[in-house]
Amino acid sequence: MTMTDPVTNLVADPMASSDLAGGPIASALDSPAAPGAPAASAAPGAPAAPGALAAPNPLAGRDLLRLLDLGPHEFVLLLSTALENKRRWKVDPARAQQQAPYAGRAVGIIMEKPSLRTRVSFELAAARLGACPVVMSDTNSAFSRGESLKDTTMVLERFVDAIVIRSFAQARVAEIAHWARVPVVNALTDDFHPCQGLADFLTMYEHKGDLSKLRLAYVGDGNNMAHTYLEGAALCGMELRIATPDAYRPQASYVEQCQELAERTGAQLLVGTDPDAALEGADVVITDTWASMGAEAEHDERARVFRPYQVSAASFARAAPEAIFLHCLPAHRGEEVTDEVMDAPYSAIYDEAENRLHAQQALLALVLEQKDVKGR
Repeated sequence: MTMTDPVTNLVADPMASSDLAGGPIASALDSPAAPGAPAASAAPGAPAAPGALAAPNPLAGRDLLRLLDLGPHEFVLLLSTALENKRRWKVDPARAQQQAPYAGRAVGIIMEKPSLRTRVSFELAAARLGACPVVMSDTNSAFSRGESLKDTTMVLERFVDAIVIRSFAQARVAEIAHWARVPVVNALTDDFHPCQGLADFLTMYEHKGDLSKLRLAYVGDGNNMAHTYLEGAALCGMELRIATPDAYRPQASYVEQCQELAERTGAQLLVGTDPDAALEGADVVITDTWASMGAEAEHDERARVFRPYQVSAASFARAAPEAIFLHCLPAHRGEEVTDEVMDAPYSAIYDEAENRLHAQQALLALVLEQKDVKGR
């Protein structure tokens, strides 16, 4: 599969007529230079160092709890920074490895749900930036001893420069962000998975080009990934078609919030129950497990209800001729997707998984640039 050249034409400016046009990172939308790239004097192959952004960094010290915490231009800034950093590590990894822009910093990584891709990619992302990753997982999580969220968070922020948290309720992560003066990153909750979303939209761009010209089909459960695709599509002006069983639609409040943004960016967000209609002519096809973490007891009933939403070679044939397939993984082969699709030449699932590292490295590089800006 041929990938497009990085950075150029990442997305047509979805806010050209809004008050965001011409802002500090507007050039990300039409310039071949990544807004997160170091100044011209920086060593080629070096990751962006603190203070070396070509324009003011609007994400310094910020939280990322969901993609709608970003504006359209900030969304592009993250993706273009990830593209440039990925290029440098591919072109000259030895030279890139010598750079440590955040040496002496630490990132707390709290895993309250099982993880492979999230844990490994965040540990490596922090290490590549020179920061020390401090992993607290499962029964040894930071919040495993019954202490209040406030007390644990206000102690933890004295040790680390950012907190990455993979948890259950969105409100739990929001409360941590409320108390923390350092940036807090949502590494998955029951409602959103913004870091996976960044990796997925990065993968879509690499394989298909201008995001605003793509048609994305998501079929399956109206879960945290469905909510995340709604937000990402709204930010970049994309056409998104979601098909779920009627009882498993995305949360109406999140759909409404995304529709409000879509009116400004030109995105088309369609939510229905017909998987064939969603798949028709799609440039990108995505599904997710039918029983997410916490819903395993419903597996048998969900498998029955979701059977018409399986992505098979036959159903994928409804997509555009050059369409690609994505899945955030882990996949339940033979349930939401068949082996034939997972292993097909048009499957980009392993590129997608790799891009967790590049997207999250860019995110940490941007939010770590300035410390203690949130205040209390």
